Amino acid sequence: MVRGIIKFVLRIVTLLLYRVKVVGKENIEEGKPYILCPNHISNWDPPTMVASLKRNDIYVLAKEEMFVNNFIKWLAVKVHALPVKRGKQDIAILKNSVKVLKDNHIILIFPEGTRNGIKKKGKIQNGAVLMNLMSGAPIIPIGIQSKTKYRPFTKVKINIGKPMDFSEYKDKKGDKETLNALSKTVMEEMIRLTNEEF
Repeated sequence: MVRGIIKFVLRIVTLLLYRVKVVGKENIEEGKPYILCPNHISNWDPPTMVASLKRNDIYVLAKEEMFVNNFIKWLAVKVHALPVKRGKQDIAILKNSVKVLKDNHIILIFPEGTRNGIKKKGKIQNGAVLMNLMSGAPIIPIGIQSKTKYRPFTKVKINIGKPMDFSEYKDKKGDKETLNALSKTVMEEMIRLTNEEF
């Protein structure tokens, strides 16, 4: 109930503030688990993604620093936000995420680990690929385009790619070299979708 109200408010706010265009919604089917991997350009990315998709079972991974008080923590529970410890592999959140995926829900994760990670040429994190190998849920790369970084009343484009599945490598989830290579493949598709005109 509360989550539905919050999503409705987010949808109204994002529609009023931004001209959101979404391409590729058909790649996210009802009742199936997915790991959504968008690029990260603004703090508005998570609410805009949640508001723009039909699915109401999207769990968002967010840095634990955002959960600064009891109200934020309460709100986070209602909107399915899960706190993540940055800078090291968070085993607890990895296990929780796999459980969410095995229950046929969606995990929204920003593999760059920070805003504008692609432009900073930072290393993509391996969390999404690990989740795929542990749960079998496909990864969906996404390119968020906003030339003005969400300046009010400007256009935001969300380009949703085709599902990617690396389950053939599930026996190599402990191999860092394999994880890095697969994560790089995901990042390359995110970059392509971010730069694609539509």
